[in-house]
Amino acid sequence: MLIREGRHRAGITQAELARRAQLPRSAINAYERGTRDPGSRTLDRILRAMGCQLTLAPTVRVLDDERASRILGDVLELAEALPRRRRGQLRYPRLPAA
Repeated sequence: MLIREGRHRAGITQAELARRAQLPRSAINAYERGTRDPGSRTLDRILRAMGCQLTLAPTVRVLDDERASRILGDVLELAEALPRRRRGQLRYPRLPAA
């Protein structure tokens, strides 16, 4: 889906994308249909052939679940205190204790 959408946005055919990425057109077709998944290097080649760039970034990890839960509770309490038409109490899942 990502590859097909990017290819359409780039305004190129599967054959042109395959030529630019130096891959068989049948592989591009299989990736677009979801019957095969490209590896990270192949995906990078495909994206570059469409004029895009693959960027990896670290995800944010919550190191202290209990503290994060308290902060979330405080934020939600503050949100409740804002003036607005009341629609009942906010419902949110509590984070499990560590």
